[in-house]
Amino acid sequence: MRTSLVLATALVVGIAPVALGGAAAVAAPVSAQAGTTAETGAVVQEGGRLTVPAGPEGPVTLRFKATLPAGVTGPVETRVTLPITNWPAGGWTDHRTAERIDSTCSVGGGAFEACAWRGTSLTDDAGPSRVLIDLPAVEASATLDFAVTLDLSDDLGWIGSLDAPVELKDASGTVVARGTVGLDVVESVPAADARGAVHARDKNGVLWRYEATGKADRSLTPRKRIGGGWNGYSEIVQLTPTTAAGTGDLIALGTNGVLWLHEGTGDPAAPFASGIRVEGGGGLPQWADYTTIASNGAGGLFARDKAGVLWNFQRGGEGGVDIFEPRVRVGSGWNIYTEITAFGDGLVARDGAGTLWKYNASSSGSPSAPFTARWKVGGGWNVYNDIVGTKELGRWSRTELFAQATDGTVWAYDSKTSASGYAPGSARTQLGWGWDIYTAVI
Repeated sequence: MRTSLVLATALVVGIAPVALGGAAAVAAPVSAQAGTTAETGAVVQEGGRLTVPAGPEGPVTLRFKATLPAGVTGPVETRVTLPITNWPAGGWTDHRTAERIDSTCSVGGGAFEACAWRGTSLTDDAGPSRVLIDLPAVEASATLDFAVTLDLSDDLGWIGSLDAPVELKDASGTVVARGTVGLDVVESVPAADARGAVHARDKNGVLWRYEATGKADRSLTPRKRIGGGWNGYSEIVQLTPTTAAGTGDLIALGTNGVLWLHEGTGDPAAPFASGIRVEGGGGLPQWADYTTIASNGAGGLFARDKAGVLWNFQRGGEGGVDIFEPRVRVGSGWNIYTEITAFGDGLVARDGAGTLWKYNASSSGSPSAPFTARWKVGGGWNVYNDIVGTKELGRWSRTELFAQATDGTVWAYDSKTSASGYAPGSARTQLGWGWDIYTAVI
């Protein structure tokens, strides 16, 4: 039909001027010029809008069908563009975004092959910066099927919802089909072993469990009862980070001076095994000589004795009662601190005036000199009964500092890196209230 229209138009243009006494026309009409079509086909997404998780869930598949107008022949190229406008701070660019999207493509029903997204800034592409993908060329047909797998990194959840234009062009560059596909990029839930878990002991000795949900607001799940009998401990700490997957070990100092190891089971419903009694090893003093214990970040233990001397117990054999190497003296003067807890690459310690100090891990490798010189994080930390270093409670796989205030509210401090090192930042997020029913937070 399109050929008939072209011929008819040419006849009219060539004959009519003669009848009016003018010269015969020789130019062909626009619709007959090379590389043009009288119609544009449509692109239709299959299955409706696609939810695309940004995170570890793996790829999802975008599918769409293109219908081409009659008469289109030769190779056809297809482009999908992500019309991103909500660029966040922090150096996000079209190129950086494109690098974090992994895809494979199938055109015309063929096998999936690797294909790559790209940014258009700093290139010869005209127009504003865009993220797009050009699919392999395929021979024109009345209908063409396309499939693109999308696997986004966990830091792309900010993209949100998009109506992404799709255009097909023939060999001359003429658009022969167009449409949009709907993509809803959502933040995924981090894997359970990447989310922290916090425990609290109530006044009756019952231990309760709160798991991080993996949401940006650092919200916690409703509490779960683990079991009773935990009042026999004067101090309980995470020896290795406890997670929502049920992994992570607790070390507990009994009121009778006996030290116990509760290994993680990997079962979130019953995350800790029965206690294993830990000996001092090598003829060391009884554990009753120590007033404070804290993880050394490598499965070992720091312990402060009654004289204020800090000792380093490095992890030794696995299993049995002798899990630590013989103790090594770190230094004296640690009685100035009312709280000591593992945090990131070292310790944070609060003194009697409420000032929080950070001890960065040393690169010396010496168990007697595990830290560099302390540095001041900030003041005002006396408002908290307990401060505990935990695994990430939000989304970004960093250490958190969990703090229970004297009024029963609980707060999370995300970690920040400064010129001095890695420590809790100044901003805090409230996670709950009513925690004054607990005598210890772990």
